[in-house]
Amino acid sequence: MPEGGRGAYLENEILEVDGWRLVELIYQAAIDAIGKAREHLRAGAIQARSRQITRASELVSELALSLDHEAGGGLSRNLAELYDYIQRLLQEANFRQIEPPLAEAQELLRTLLEAWQQAAPHVAPTASPAAWSQEPEHVPVDCLG
Repeated sequence: MPEGGRGAYLENEILEVDGWRLVELIYQAAIDAIGKAREHLRAGAIQARSRQITRASELVSELALSLDHEAGGGLSRNLAELYDYIQRLLQEANFRQIEPPLAEAQELLRTLLEAWQQAAPHVAPTASPAAWSQEPEHVPVDCLG
C-alpha cells in the first residue's frame, strides 16, 4: 500500500475513477516506472532498476489482460502485439542492462497514452471502455503510486 499523502490521494482517485481514467493512470505509472528505471540504470543501481522494470512490466501486463478482443477486434489484437513488444523491450533492457530498449518502450507508452487521451473525450461519453478494453479489475494500488 502506498504510504503518505500522495499514496492516500492516489488510492482514493483509483477507487473513484472510471475505466477510461484508470487506463490513463496505468499508462502514466508504467511511463514513470520506466523513467525511474532509466535513472537507476545510469546510476548503476541494479536492484532499483530491476524493480522499476518489473513494475513497468506488471503494468503493461495489466493493460494487455484488460483487452477485450471481442469488442476491440483488430485494434485489440494490434494493442496486444504492441504490449508484447514492449514487454520484450523491458526484458532486453533488464537482461542486457542497456537504456535504448527502455527509451523505446517509454516512447511507445507515451504515444499510446496520448492516443488514449485524445480518444477518450470522443468515445467515453457514448461508449463504455469495453469498446477498447475491459476495465482492469485487479490493479494493485501500490503498482500505480
